[in-house]
Amino acid sequence: MNILIVLPAELPAKLYGGTERVVWCLAKSLAELGHNVFLLAKGGSICSFAQVIPINEHKKIIDQIPEYIDVVHFHIFPENIEECKKPYIITMHGNTNNTEEIFDVNTVFVSKNHAERHGSEVFVHNGLDWSFYTKPDLNTKRSYYHFLAKAAWRVKNVKGAIACIKKTRSERLKVLGGVRFNFNMGVRLTFSPRVRFYGMVGGEEKDLLLNGSKGLIFPVRWNEPFGLAIIESLYYGCPVFGTPYGSLPEIVNDQVGFLSDQSELIAVQLENNQYNRRLCHEYASDAFNSKKMANSYLALYEKVLSGQQLNRDFPKLKEKQQEKFLPWS
Repeated sequence: MNILIVLPAELPAKLYGGTERVVWCLAKSLAELGHNVFLLAKGGSICSFAQVIPINEHKKIIDQIPEYIDVVHFHIFPENIEECKKPYIITMHGNTNNTEEIFDVNTVFVSKNHAERHGSEVFVHNGLDWSFYTKPDLNTKRSYYHFLAKAAWRVKNVKGAIACIKKTRSERLKVLGGVRFNFNMGVRLTFSPRVRFYGMVGGEEKDLLLNGSKGLIFPVRWNEPFGLAIIESLYYGCPVFGTPYGSLPEIVNDQVGFLSDQSELIAVQLENNQYNRRLCHEYASDAFNSKKMANSYLALYEKVLSGQQLNRDFPKLKEKQQEKFLPWS
């Protein structure tokens, strides 16, 4: 099968790049399964397992699909999608809070919760190619917890993660994805000596930081569509301590983490962390790998190639979130 994956970004991701990382791993797994994979991506992208077609910024995306392509997998919602002459699917990676917005009938969501909130049953969990990651050492001494997200994005709630740490007697936190002084997001000044900031990290540096952590603190205050930070942390044997919003109850079961909207309860769990690192690692490896994701997408490709639509109705957000941030105390 000739598969075109469309993402207007430079590949591979140089630092974190969540969507870029998922697309990269999907393309590699599809190629390993014997398919011809093409990436319609920004100029400067390079790839050894798929042919890169540089995006022409002066032409519509729809007009840049080669004739020899069998199916197109968009990771954006392109303009004039009705003009697409090839079978296609669209993965929606983010959230909307607009109940009037109607999505394409071939939209795929990234978790069951993500789909249900849009009146759909069509979803594929994200997966990663774990061979791109440094091999975990599950026996190494762990001495801190970590937060992994863009800390400037307030729904990720780095303040909540810091509050959890402060309510423990002596636990420490390493913030991956933020800086100590942030004057743009509510003037965040964090002076606690038990909290250290590392900025945007990626590659081996991030892997080593995760491998030294006792767990991920992830108290998001929105309906998280999926959360790559969750499965990356689990892969390194880190249980997840987060809020029960969006996809988290679907991904984080009682054996690999604890969910609550109260910092006091999470702090208690941090001090009594008895989770099995190997179980966390094996769960992530088995349930959220890119080969499993690729096979799930292949089933959807076959469906649209046969002329079927993925959704019975056009997806749309069923209920608008009235509060700016979901509850946290």
